[in-house]
Amino acid sequence: MSVAKMLSSLQFCPDFGALRRGDPAPSLQSRCFNALLRQLPFKQQLASAEAVQAHVQKLALQPASYEPTGLGRGVEVTLTKMGGWPVYYTAPSSGHEGCNHVMFLHGGGFINEIVPAHWRFIGEMTRKARVVCVVPIYPLAPRATAKEIVPSTAELLRMLLEDAGSAKVTVVGNSAGAGLALAACQWLRDRGHRQPARLVLISPAADATVSRPEQVVLAARDPIQDIPGIVEAGRLYAGELDVGHPFVSPLNGAFRALAPMTIFSGTRDLLYPDSVDLVERARAVGVAVELHLLRDQPHNYVLMPTPEGRRARALILRAVA
Repeated sequence: MSVAKMLSSLQFCPDFGALRRGDPAPSLQSRCFNALLRQLPFKQQLASAEAVQAHVQKLALQPASYEPTGLGRGVEVTLTKMGGWPVYYTAPSSGHEGCNHVMFLHGGGFINEIVPAHWRFIGEMTRKARVVCVVPIYPLAPRATAKEIVPSTAELLRMLLEDAGSAKVTVVGNSAGAGLALAACQWLRDRGHRQPARLVLISPAADATVSRPEQVVLAARDPIQDIPGIVEAGRLYAGELDVGHPFVSPLNGAFRALAPMTIFSGTRDLLYPDSVDLVERARAVGVAVELHLLRDQPHNYVLMPTPEGRRARALILRAVA
């Protein structure tokens, strides 16, 4: 069944993957958080191409800080440079001998810097799962584009896989970072390099064209995102590439021989139909995929202070440990 028919017949509650008839309704905290998100300026910043351009120009004049904040106790941080990019390593203060590794790729539509919510999650993984997190601070569009960012990210991941030896390496990405993670692993596969142990994709931005008719309806329900701004951010990130190129829209890439995937999404996320397609395409070529699709959860619900977010993070901690 197509995503459009699924939406029409089930009133935005598709019987797919982790979302089943009889699943509990969203928690009170989640419903309140959805209402709060609508009062914040996120959606207005994506309401038009002009709004995105104004936001990018403002950030060019006043770049946002990418320095770690909110990691919490019990985490030590090291900053290095690789390929000209700042790269942070976080590790448990009590020692990291024998620890597994996580490469974390932050979201932000490729136009926004890593934010405290990302660092809090990195701190939680470091402390509770006892992993070393590797956090590349990749340059933002339009100063850098997919043509440079995807291969450079993949090279960093290749080096991490080599350096980690027998330790498990998991790639965790949210939103744009999840799309980047998928594109980087496709790049590695195409060049004969090994894959990480698992890909954890949180609300993946896998198709920058945002061209599905049903997404127009979903956009009205999404409290954070809007189509014109996502399309413009994708255009800036694409640079000289077509927005449908797999570097920009990895949903259009090949899925054979990729790492197993765990995907989180919610039905208030206008990007969630891409997660449904991603699962179907990966499974069709034998890639193991878990989909956690929750009713009425917004984009990036995993990072939010709700019961649904905490349960999702607990799953991720077990996956990366």
